[in-house]
Amino acid sequence: MALLRSVATVGSYTLLSRVFGFIRDVLTAAILGAGPVADAFFVAQRLPNLFRSLFAEGAFSAAFVPLFSGTMAEQGREAARIFAEDALAVLLATLLGFVLLGEIFMPVVMNVIAPGFAENPEKFGTAVDLARITFPYLLFIALVALQGGVLNSVERFAAAAATPVLLNLFLIGALLLMDRFGWHDGRALAWAVTGAGFAQFLWLLSSCARAGLALRLPLPRLTPGVRRTLAVMAPGTIGAGVTQLNLLISTALASLLPSGSVSYLYYADRLNQLPLGVVGIAVGTAILPPLSRQLRLGHAAEATTTQNRGVELALLLTLPAAVALALLATPILAALFQRGAFGPTEMAATAAALAAYAAGLPAFVLVKVLAPAFYARHDTAAPVKVAIAAMAANLCLTLILMQFLAHVGIALATTIAGWINALTLLALLIRRGHFHFDERARRNLPRVGLAALGMGLVLEILQSVLAPALAGSSIARIGALAVLIATGLAAFALLALVLGVADWRGLLGRLRRQPA
Repeated sequence: MALLRSVATVGSYTLLSRVFGFIRDVLTAAILGAGPVADAFFVAQRLPNLFRSLFAEGAFSAAFVPLFSGTMAEQGREAARIFAEDALAVLLATLLGFVLLGEIFMPVVMNVIAPGFAENPEKFGTAVDLARITFPYLLFIALVALQGGVLNSVERFAAAAATPVLLNLFLIGALLLMDRFGWHDGRALAWAVTGAGFAQFLWLLSSCARAGLALRLPLPRLTPGVRRTLAVMAPGTIGAGVTQLNLLISTALASLLPSGSVSYLYYADRLNQLPLGVVGIAVGTAILPPLSRQLRLGHAAEATTTQNRGVELALLLTLPAAVALALLATPILAALFQRGAFGPTEMAATAAALAAYAAGLPAFVLVKVLAPAFYARHDTAAPVKVAIAAMAANLCLTLILMQFLAHVGIALATTIAGWINALTLLALLIRRGHFHFDERARRNLPRVGLAALGMGLVLEILQSVLAPALAGSSIARIGALAVLIATGLAAFALLALVLGVADWRGLLGRLRRQPA
């Protein structure tokens, strides 16, 4: 399967999920706003997401997918399936104990991840209750990550990419029920999270069976393959989940700020996650299996080309998105979120955080694209060292900047840490001879930057012209925002062609010819 086709498959389903996620966030803002219950739910939701990123979709996938792909290439499909079953059994047994401990010691955990909540016993109790309900989601989503790794390794990207849609549909349903029956304690949302995890597990269970890789559940045993997975995974638990760890630090420190700060950062991060998920996760997911095979077979030149096209495609899509989000943060939030419990004060506070997060969008995506070059070589030690440095920088910068910029300082610190992470990974790959920018990338990337800046100038001028509409009724604001977005897209596309960023047909043709 060509790289572009793989990226398009993952990206399209991720985009669908993000659209439903956006609808979910609009409903959440209107129903919960940015008050104590919203803060408590977002912290409760952050906890299983953190461990999912660290142990499941992050480090586990980074260790499991290359080993599964290699086993299938060298020993055949049946041997790979048995390896996956053994990994499934050990993962399930480990996480059952981990979830049980989490349920018992949740008040202690909450004191660590949201220390500021302790000043409000009611808010703290709500957060603990909601976190206990959502924490089993970790168990289901970890199993989903393994099943998704199996499917991705045999180039069945669609089923795994579609699973986040289920989570958003469950949460949308819960929000509608909350609005209908006047439930405002957040428990319906928490139960929806865990219910969605179970539904995702069942969905991929059947998808693996349809792919001829039905996974049974043997007794847990530490086979050589499982031990190798755990050995590679151990240092990667930090490296693969650096973004979530940075967000956890942000959440913990935001809990010390005035009520609503956690919610402002959540809503801003969710909007920033739209292009990050569609581009970064799609390219990173699509690159890892072919990169692993190319390196396993000794095709270093093909691996470098695959990596270059991934970087080029990622920046082509994220640089203009970053500029647009930074410049249009206020009109986007005013048009789409400002209603119900989410008023002008909440909108302005969230817009400032969104602008700060947007500046780091290209860095966050580059991490997703560059990290597979390490994982495909079974090297998780280097990313973990980089992650530790980035987290240390994030913590120091947050403690400094939040004193002057409150929650915006927290977002800005996360952005700077993201750039430290991305640029250090890039420097390591280049220094080790594992990556270099080819002629096409050296020519195109600066021109992409110029096209994005030119688009930003057009948006700034047009935003001034449309100022009366952007300050008008809801319909007028939405109409003006649509004009801004459409004009921005057209301006970037035109500038990219004028500057010779790429012959679009040539770019698509080259990507289609990339070996999978």
